[in-house]
Amino acid sequence: MAINFRKTTFWGVASDLKSCPPLDRPEIVFSGKSNVGKSSLINALADNKKLARVSATPGKTRLVVYFDVDSKLYLADLPGYGYAKAPKDVKEKFSKLCDQYFVSGREFSLVLHLIDIRHDPSAEDIRMIEYMNHNNIPYFLVFTKCDKLSRAQMMKQLSAFSKILDFHDDAHCFAVSAEKKIGLEDLKVSIEEYLQDKLS
Repeated sequence: MAINFRKTTFWGVASDLKSCPPLDRPEIVFSGKSNVGKSSLINALADNKKLARVSATPGKTRLVVYFDVDSKLYLADLPGYGYAKAPKDVKEKFSKLCDQYFVSGREFSLVLHLIDIRHDPSAEDIRMIEYMNHNNIPYFLVFTKCDKLSRAQMMKQLSAFSKILDFHDDAHCFAVSAEKKIGLEDLKVSIEEYLQDKLS
């Protein structure tokens, strides 16, 4: 069943697991560093620049932000990690929220883990992928801001990532640009195909 990503609306926020939406449909989780472009990608997928707030100050999102997509699935935008300027107690608070999210047993269908293609993966990126591999959590790797590199530079980076990150040859990897709308259709189609059996 096709998903109309343009019918994406803000659902609400969750400060703890009790305030998350009901598990009545598939849920896709966005994870990654605070400045990797999660909000920008959500806006680009929905073709609505005003949907998710894009902060000039990375690390401002300290809650899980939920979006309803076409009344068929939820997008869950997790707090970003690795932003050095956030106070220690704040970082610990939203890091704990993310940790709880993954170990709670809450059912989600897919994780989109975002990495800025211009930079080496962080230690948190590496740990996250190791964690998902170890726990058999399904994920797509989404390399953002690909418009900032030439095709040759992009291929070189992707080759380097394959040596640093422990992902398999058949892993779903996407190079996207929210700003230039590059790679978005491939990502949408792959999400639809992956969720085909779970969509009502």
